[in-house]
Amino acid sequence: MVLTMTKNKYKTMNTTYIDFTDIGDYEDFYAQLKEKIKLPDHFGDNLDALSDIISGELEMLLHLEFVNMSVDQLEIFEDLLTTLEDAEDSVEDFTFTYFLEQFEDEEDAEESEEE
Repeated sequence: MVLTMTKNKYKTMNTTYIDFTDIGDYEDFYAQLKEKIKLPDHFGDNLDALSDIISGELEMLLHLEFVNMSVDQLEIFEDLLTTLEDAEDSVEDFTFTYFLEQFEDEEDAEESEEE
């Protein structure tokens, strides 16, 4: 939970975590997003709709945090990351971060790949 100050009042920013461990494509991403955030029925599964929702229809302070992204997913979801970074720059009550999956050392990484 993050506190943010707007107009001399502190508001609680809700953090929503999206775990990319089981996300392979945009369909998987939107399915998880819909599980985590109450989206309107008319929401379309595309980046324009996501941008519109963030910039106007969400009625809360929101911090989206993507965890366990792989290097390959950075390329697959490049447009998504750009869209959310742009939204963060233009929408006062929205922030966004992402974190790559990490391995303790190369041996752990090799063991994970073998599984």
